[in-house]
Amino acid sequence: MQTTVSENQRLDIIATVAHYGKRLFGFIRGRVSTDEDAEDILQDVWYQLSNQPEANAIEQISGWLYRVARNKITDRYRKQKEALLDDFAYEDEEGGINFKEILLAETFSPEDEGLKKIFWDQLFLALNELPENQRYVFIQNELEERTFQELANETGENIKTLISRKGYAVKHLRSRLQNLYQEFINY
Repeated sequence: MQTTVSENQRLDIIATVAHYGKRLFGFIRGRVSTDEDAEDILQDVWYQLSNQPEANAIEQISGWLYRVARNKITDRYRKQKEALLDDFAYEDEEGGINFKEILLAETFSPEDEGLKKIFWDQLFLALNELPENQRYVFIQNELEERTFQELANETGENIKTLISRKGYAVKHLRSRLQNLYQEFINY
């Protein structure tokens, strides 16, 4: 249902925009990375104000505007985090999250670089929890891209043993990184 804005409400909104526009933009701009993001958020705040059926009944309009702006900024950061993770992570055939794309991706923004660093740190913490033989097989096969045959020739171990060790490592790492993924998307 579309609400119609009376002429008085429209004039009140115009006066509010004129009175609070610059200060509110400065407030938002100090909390986001670009002018464009600040302008988008400010536009969302004005849109929300214009859709208030009783906008002139808001007692503390400045407090209301800043609260809406803070909420919009928070929403934008949450969406950006989810988008960053969704760009890199994907589910494999077993329903697990695969983070190889994050770990090996070339980064282009500070957010990407920060995310990549967090995942590398968490990967190495999780790898250090593994028994040495599982850690070695995982690192050699996944990160160094060596074949199981090469590893079997080097270590004298059966290929099936090496595959099994890697499977245990993957299960552990998937669990650890899945938890990290959930923390990011639920933030």
